[in-house]
Amino acid sequence: MNIDAIHKSGKKLISFVIPCYHSEGSVGLVIEEIRQVVSQRPDFTYQIIAVNDCSPDNLLSVIKREAEKDPQVIAIDLAKNGGRHNALICGCHYADGDYIVFIDDDQQCPTDRLWDLMDPLLNSDADVAIAKYPHKTQSAFKNFGSKVNDTVATWLLGKDKELKFSNFSVMKRFVKDEVIKYKNPYPYLSGLMLRSTKNVVNVEMEERERTIGVGHYSFRKSFALWMNSFTAFSVKPLRFATSCGIVCAFLGMIMVIYTVVHKLVNPNVAIGYSSLMSMLLFIGGMIMFMLGLIGEYIGRIYISLNNSPQFVIREIYRRSDEPEEKPQEEHP
Repeated sequence: MNIDAIHKSGKKLISFVIPCYHSEGSVGLVIEEIRQVVSQRPDFTYQIIAVNDCSPDNLLSVIKREAEKDPQVIAIDLAKNGGRHNALICGCHYADGDYIVFIDDDQQCPTDRLWDLMDPLLNSDADVAIAKYPHKTQSAFKNFGSKVNDTVATWLLGKDKELKFSNFSVMKRFVKDEVIKYKNPYPYLSGLMLRSTKNVVNVEMEERERTIGVGHYSFRKSFALWMNSFTAFSVKPLRFATSCGIVCAFLGMIMVIYTVVHKLVNPNVAIGYSSLMSMLLFIGGMIMFMLGLIGEYIGRIYISLNNSPQFVIREIYRRSDEPEEKPQEEHP
């Protein structure tokens, strides 16, 4: 794909990054719909980066075929499963577009509303636009996880309460350039976007129903994403731990004074075993929680200092090219 030729033609390039997992039946349809939608605007052209996140089905063969027949498609095969955000970061490193669109591989993102999503970037000063779904089609469990992540992002990252994140979004190139400067192995794209710009807007649209396959976003993955948002971009949890320690110490001091005074006023009062054990369990639990939180921070620092890669690429496939071997991306 000749990027210089595209720029000389006066067209704007849109790079679509698709994290792919267990979607051999739908990803080809997503790619074809992208072609149809972009063809509606002759002043734009497209680039598609499909990232196989070590999918166990035949997904790789599907995106390889797309790359072989279309020079504007790049198929990237990862050597290990790193999760959606790591796959998106990988795709960003190969995205050359003026605008970068994140889109899922399951046809639930309303690709036909692409130009509505991009309108704030084209006609206002917005740098990032994110689809907002008033009625989500996902399970109750995923809705609960989304609400938890939204609450955490509002508290830790200073996100506007009205701003909602989803898997269908578009950003300007300079935001992408800032995002890929993050080298640590625990990327959280929502935090990286908010760290790069405050000009983030929502565009309301309806999410599609899933027609092929089932979701594979497990509790473990949701919890890992929550931990990334909780520890990667703020020290507020540590400050919260400090505040809890101060409150517990203050309450303990009040309890000591109360116990001593009560005993002096009424010497016949027996010291309560139950209340003593309750306080010990409460304070002990708080201490263990705070130590675990601190340990989580230290562990992530240790892994980051060891230069653990965000993603490991086995091969890259492009039209008329031999597979490009790139065993490891240590500092993408």
